[in-house]
Amino acid sequence: MTTNDYRKTPEALGRLTDTQFQVTQKDATEPPFRNRYWDHHEDGIYVDVVSGQPLFSSRDKYDSGTGWPSFTKPIDTDAVTEKTDRSFFTKRTEVRSAGADSHLGHVFDDGPRDAGGLRYCMNSAALRFVPVAELEQQGYGAYRELFPESTEDAE
Repeated sequence: MTTNDYRKTPEALGRLTDTQFQVTQKDATEPPFRNRYWDHHEDGIYVDVVSGQPLFSSRDKYDSGTGWPSFTKPIDTDAVTEKTDRSFFTKRTEVRSAGADSHLGHVFDDGPRDAGGLRYCMNSAALRFVPVAELEQQGYGAYRELFPESTEDAE
């Protein structure tokens, strides 16, 4: 949807909290039900906390019962990359941001069947939420069209 260059910079890494750094750069996982966005329901988009790259829309978020924010799909298929993760004595599919290569979480095939069957189970610490009312001012105006019925800050 946009052609911005979303990269990891030393300045961006320097702004991260310890938890954000551990999750995005060291592939850590935050605790379930004790993270910022697992029970968050406001309209807007979720972006990479490192680079600001748009990753997920609140329209694709659902309660998976796992205690982490879960989405049926990324905002754009090019926004994320996937790789095989063989840690914890199992084979899983890790999800990373395409631009900054931030660890985001994992994707599983147990999501809602009517929405494609995938569950993008993400770490809140890897995400920053941008509410609909702030999309334009934060440089994400192109994503406003995802929320046509929202009248918040419609200019």
